[in-house]
Amino acid sequence: MKGDITFILGGARSGKSTAAERLARSGDRVLFVATAEALDEEMQKRIRIHRQGRPNAWDTLEEPRALVSALQPRLAHYDVFLIDCMTMWVSNLLLAMDGHPDPERRVVEETRRLLDLMQDSDAAWIVVSNEVGMGIVPASPLGRVFRDALGRANQMIADRSSRVLLMVAGLSFEAPLSSE
Repeated sequence: MKGDITFILGGARSGKSTAAERLARSGDRVLFVATAEALDEEMQKRIRIHRQGRPNAWDTLEEPRALVSALQPRLAHYDVFLIDCMTMWVSNLLLAMDGHPDPERRVVEETRRLLDLMQDSDAAWIVVSNEVGMGIVPASPLGRVFRDALGRANQMIADRSSRVLLMVAGLSFEAPLSSE
């Protein structure tokens, strides 16, 4: 199906990436899109472990912010795109737009551009994100902006997805989608 999106979300260490990678293995030409940046030793180790767990046949694109422009020229080369993860992407966008008068609106615009790109492609998309709306209200203004912006982006992705999975302790629960 053109622009088919499977959205996988859950808490930290809930099994999101493992489930996403399992689904992506059905593709012949897979591009793993990594949005994290290796800014410290701990993150470098996490990224190294993630890389070792992926099939050698998969290509990797490391892009922390400019997903649409980085993915556009690659659309015809892959039948599956796995984006891991929206959480880091939104965080990276917010940190890069320090001082922007309406950062949530900017994240919504970038998410809309990304979704339009996905739905205009012939590929299957697997998108991973954290569910951050079930925890406490963040104490800092930036934390609240992040929670709200990611929550809005997650809603937008879920709305355009053909399948939404919620991961809890390695178990997946499929959300019923509206028939509108």
